[in-house]
Amino acid sequence: MPLTIETCVARHTGDRREQQDRVGLFAHPTRPGTMLAVLADGMGGHSGGAMAAEQVVLKAKQNFEAFSPSSESPEHLLEGIVSEAHLVIKLTRFTSEKDPHSTAVVLVLQPDRINWIHCGDSRLYHFRGSRLVSRTQDHSLVGELQRKGKLDEAGALSHPQRNVLLSCLGSERPPKTSLGRVTPLVAGDSFLLCSDGLWAYFSDREFGTAISSFPAREAAELLIKHARERAAGGGDNISLAIVKLVDPQRVEG
Repeated sequence: MPLTIETCVARHTGDRREQQDRVGLFAHPTRPGTMLAVLADGMGGHSGGAMAAEQVVLKAKQNFEAFSPSSESPEHLLEGIVSEAHLVIKLTRFTSEKDPHSTAVVLVLQPDRINWIHCGDSRLYHFRGSRLVSRTQDHSLVGELQRKGKLDEAGALSHPQRNVLLSCLGSERPPKTSLGRVTPLVAGDSFLLCSDGLWAYFSDREFGTAISSFPAREAAELLIKHARERAAGGGDNISLAIVKLVDPQRVEG
């Protein structure tokens, strides 16, 4: 059964002086029903983070436009995007006085499957209806403490080292990445890509309820509004992308 794809991207500077997040959605130039979503949260001082995040989005777009499913797997595409963006960011150290780094989360939608990769603490959530199916695991100090059972969700959000990453793009060490996929796709599947400037203020259930209850654009507006209220003047940059798979008969009705 064909599905309608409903999407939205959104950003907010929050209470920072500069927006260092980048996010984008791109349709494949020759293959209908094939799309890429990419989100990067840059770090590295004034302008350095924005530069790093921009490189992630540019490399993702370039590689995706050359993607041919008949000769390349989506996993290979995704791993290439991250590894090549990592090298480009490292090279910018020689042409600037910055120390740029970035997280990355990239999703590729094809007619029968979705694949993704992530590095750092920007996240991807997969919901079926309002129910959480899966969520990426942060490559961070608090994420590792949680996996070892030494820290719960509430403690992670208030931990003094909650922003310490164990892996990112642009560091001396090769980035640690994690891959995921969903196949087959069904109506009611939805995917949220977001930076920590958003997910820090919501439970999984709140995300699932908002995304399943509203069209993608309205859900994005609602989530940003509540994140800004909950940040109470201390909010980080916010970025998100929503991809929803909808039964076209329900849309028409």
